[in-house]
Amino acid sequence: MPKCRVVDPAFTWGDDRPPRISWERTIIYEMHVRGYTKLHPGVPEELRGTFRGLTEPAVLDYLRSLGVTAVELLPIHTFVDDSYLLDKGLTNYWGYNTISFFAPARRYANVPDFAFAEFKEMVARFHGAGIEVILDVVYNHTAEGNELGATLSFKGIDNASYYRLPEQRRYYVNDTGTGNTLNLSHPRVLQMVTDSLRYWVQEMHVDGFRFDLGTILAREPYGFDEGGGFLDSCRQDAILSSVKLITEPWDCGPGGYQVGGFPPGWAEWNDRFRDTVRAFWKG
Repeated sequence: MPKCRVVDPAFTWGDDRPPRISWERTIIYEMHVRGYTKLHPGVPEELRGTFRGLTEPAVLDYLRSLGVTAVELLPIHTFVDDSYLLDKGLTNYWGYNTISFFAPARRYANVPDFAFAEFKEMVARFHGAGIEVILDVVYNHTAEGNELGATLSFKGIDNASYYRLPEQRRYYVNDTGTGNTLNLSHPRVLQMVTDSLRYWVQEMHVDGFRFDLGTILAREPYGFDEGGGFLDSCRQDAILSSVKLITEPWDCGPGGYQVGGFPPGWAEWNDRFRDTVRAFWKG
């Protein structure tokens, strides 16, 4: 069982300031912390696969030479390896299996006990280079899986509140394709998610978020609602409304494809635009 841990939040930010790049000037580079630093020739061997690796001058110089104004980091929240992967002797590479929404993954730290400080140092270095940090976040489900999954936290705290359950309440609504779906229609779950977002902005100084399977976050019991509780909570919040909010506007639930359906204040990934542009450049 995972255990609680007291962390030291002390960090000297100095004159760190968010770059505040306007949308029309924003060029986002999506990257995987471990994969990118493992392959970059300018990252020392001992720092490859870590937050520290991204602070290397060779990394920052390369991104600036491309004109990049923001890095979008694939999930860095603490996640666990899926049981079916462990059975095969494998691990979860991508990280879309969050279990702690308030902690950076220790596996990406050069010194695991200093994961918080190393993450903050990485953000400060990006800001110093004029580059924003956007996090790919997974608030649509947790690593606890379906009714056969492990009880790691939310199931044991209040299963019926944290997860969307069908009428018989024995199984889980699975709009995510991962076994469970977080219930953002419940006020305490909504509070947990927005508290987490504010934490990453205020304490960790990130500049925005890309929401995995974002349609789920806007789905109320009756269906998708552009005026739903979560979307409105972010738009009215003094902290969250000031950072970049990007949704992946689809999931595998009913009415799941919502490109163009999110309200002002939200940016969207647009798969049709992406595929059209890619097809043009590929001839």
